[in-house]
Amino acid sequence: MDSKRITLEDDLKIAFHIRKEVFVKEQNVPLEEEFDEFDTLNELSEHILVYYNDEPVGTGRVRWVDGFGKLERICILEPYRKFGLGKVIIKALEEIAEEKGLSRVKLHGQTHAEGFYEKLGYQTSSSIFMEAGIPHVVMTKELAAK
Repeated sequence: MDSKRITLEDDLKIAFHIRKEVFVKEQNVPLEEEFDEFDTLNELSEHILVYYNDEPVGTGRVRWVDGFGKLERICILEPYRKFGLGKVIIKALEEIAEEKGLSRVKLHGQTHAEGFYEKLGYQTSSSIFMEAGIPHVVMTKELAAK
């Protein structure tokens, strides 16, 4: 299990395929809501892939929003859940935020994953709201000072 930053368009296409499988096909998120202006290789965001047995099976991205690293589009293909890959994605995205000089991160977590994020040090900071027809909460975390 390892992760790598996406620096090539071909790897970004793999990440998009994973997101389409999880969010669009599995969770019925409209295609036009899943992809946005931050889905490029530029200074607006960074994307990662996570691997299991050398196969890309998960992805996530981080953006810089109001002094936070905003973790987004975190997902893992269904057969590869329960292998601890979610923690690998979160850790990699937090490290990128720290490299950018940010000491706080936040995310819009689906409510069914709230406990997962709490175990990783995130605290719920909002009431439930709907995003793409799915209940979410805002969760935040202070990163360890270096």
